[in-house]
Amino acid sequence: MKDQGTTNQANTSRRNFLKTSTAAVAGASLASRLGDLPAVHAAGSDEIRVGVIGCGGRGTGAAQDVITAAPGVKIIALADAFEDHLDKCLEQLKKTQAANIDIPENRQFVGFNAAQQLLDLKEVNYVILATPPGFRPPHLTAAVAAGKNIFTEKPLAVDGTGIRAVLAAYEAAKVKGLKIVCGLQRHHQTGYLETMKQIKNGAIGQILAARAYWNQGDLWKVDRKPGWSDMEWQLRNWYNFTWICGDHIVEQHVHNLDVINWAMGANPVRAVAMGGRAARVSPEFGHIFDHFAVDYEYGNGVHMLSMCRQIAGCENSVSETLVGEKGTCDVNRYIIRSGGEVKWRFAEKDNKPYEQEHTDLIEAIRGGKEMNELKSCAESTLTGIMGRMSAYTGKAVTWNQALNSKENLMPAKLEWGSLPFPDVAVPGTTPLI
Repeated sequence: MKDQGTTNQANTSRRNFLKTSTAAVAGASLASRLGDLPAVHAAGSDEIRVGVIGCGGRGTGAAQDVITAAPGVKIIALADAFEDHLDKCLEQLKKTQAANIDIPENRQFVGFNAAQQLLDLKEVNYVILATPPGFRPPHLTAAVAAGKNIFTEKPLAVDGTGIRAVLAAYEAAKVKGLKIVCGLQRHHQTGYLETMKQIKNGAIGQILAARAYWNQGDLWKVDRKPGWSDMEWQLRNWYNFTWICGDHIVEQHVHNLDVINWAMGANPVRAVAMGGRAARVSPEFGHIFDHFAVDYEYGNGVHMLSMCRQIAGCENSVSETLVGEKGTCDVNRYIIRSGGEVKWRFAEKDNKPYEQEHTDLIEAIRGGKEMNELKSCAESTLTGIMGRMSAYTGKAVTWNQALNSKENLMPAKLEWGSLPFPDVAVPGTTPLI
C-alpha cells in the first residue's frame, strides 16, 4: 500500500488519490444532479464495460462472476479506498480473466473520491458496487446520477437515513430506465425460485408463522497495525463497526430476512429484539453485537422468529422455515411437508446464483427489459435495521420509526485521521433516534 494515512501523502498522482471528502457535501451535490444524464446502455454495441467499486473479496468475486455470466463482458476500471486492495484484485483478475480485462493505470482510482472518478468514465456502462455497506447510499445515488446500470451488493444501507436515499435513487433510476440487481442472490437461484412458486401457489396454505436463522461461528477481524489512523483501521476492520457494516443482523442476516419477506409478500410492521456481546468483546471486534433474537410482527398478525449469532462452539443454522395451514416449508432445503411427510422437493440440479444474477441483469440491459431490485432490497435491509435498533435500545421499533429515523451513522467527514471509537450499545440506555 503506497499510503492511505499520513506517511506517504505525497504519492497522490498515480491514481488521482484525494485525501479527504465529505459525505454530506457529496450527497448534496450528487442528489442535485439526478436526472441530468441519460441512461447508459449498450447502444451501438452490446459490450458490457464494467467498473468495479470496492475491490475486496466480494468485489473481486463479483468481477469474476460477471465475466463468466455472459459473453461480451470486459472489466475496464477499478476503484477502492485502499491501493493494496485494488492491486490484489487486479492481480487476481490478470491470473484468471486476463482476456476480459483492460484496466490501464488511468482507470485505477484510489481514495475516498475513487468511486466518483470511476463513475465519471463515459465508457463504463455497468458498475459493481461492492464497498462496505455504509458507502452504498452515496454510491447508489452517484451511480444513478451518472446513468449507469448497476449490480449492487447487499445490504443497501446501515440506517434509516441511508434507506431513504436509496429509495430516492430507486425512483430516479425508474425514470431513467436503468437496470439494477441487488446481491440477494436467492432471487436468482433456481431452487429458491421453484420453492417460492409452490408457496405462492398455496402449497402450504396461508402462512401462520416463520423462522429465519443465521447462526454461525466467529467471523473475521483485522488487528490494528502501527501507523494506521483510526479511520484506516475501522475501514479495514469494517465488519466490526456499525457505521460501515450495519452489524451482522443487517450485513449477513439480511439474506434470511429477505426470504421471509419474499414469502410473505410484505414487510414486518414491528420488531421487539434482544442482543448483546457475549464472546466477541475485545476491541478488535469493534462495538457490534455477537448475537440477536428478534420477534418480527407482520401486518396480518404473523410473527417471525429471527436469530443470528457469531460465536464459536455453538449450534449452527442458516435457514428459513414457514409454517402454513396445510404444511411446512424448509425454504432453504427446498422441501414442503404435510403431516410429517415430504409432499414436494426440488430435486433438480441448482444453478450458480452468483453468476445468474449478472446473467439476468445483462439480459435485461441487452433486451431492454425492466429490472430494478432496489426497493425490495432496501426494504429487506430496513428489516434488519429495525431489529438492530430494537436490540440496541431495548425498545419496540415500528417500520415507520425505522424508515423515518434521523439516525445517520456515517461520519460527518471521510478523511484519514482520528475517528472516535463508538460506544457499545446498552439496551435500556442507548436512545432510540
